[in-house]
Amino acid sequence: MTRARGAASFSPADRLHNSAEFRYLQRDGARAASGHFVLYAGRFPGDERERLGVTVSKRVGIAVIRNRVKRRVREAYRLMLRAMLKPGISLVVIARPGAGELTSDAIGGELKTATLVLAQRL
Repeated sequence: MTRARGAASFSPADRLHNSAEFRYLQRDGARAASGHFVLYAGRFPGDERERLGVTVSKRVGIAVIRNRVKRRVREAYRLMLRAMLKPGISLVVIARPGAGELTSDAIGGELKTATLVLAQRL
């Protein structure tokens, strides 16, 4: 039996998984930057799903900190960023050094500001 997902759910199907998808958005998508994040957004031809890809390098911190940043970015996307973008728009978020020291609210605020810029460009 399959269960219906809620509007605010975030499953593995909502994520970008392979490097070709990340590279496509970085090459052909719209770009916006904030102090600690770079965002790319765009559409995949023939794919109407909204998906998120998060990249956090070792320069951000140790594994615990990198995973915390990824969780907080996914949560911000789930709660507010997905609704700010048009249907079918996928998003790549790249964390810059220093992102590991931010609170959840600060991460959400930076991502919200950058997403507003992207939404105007798309």
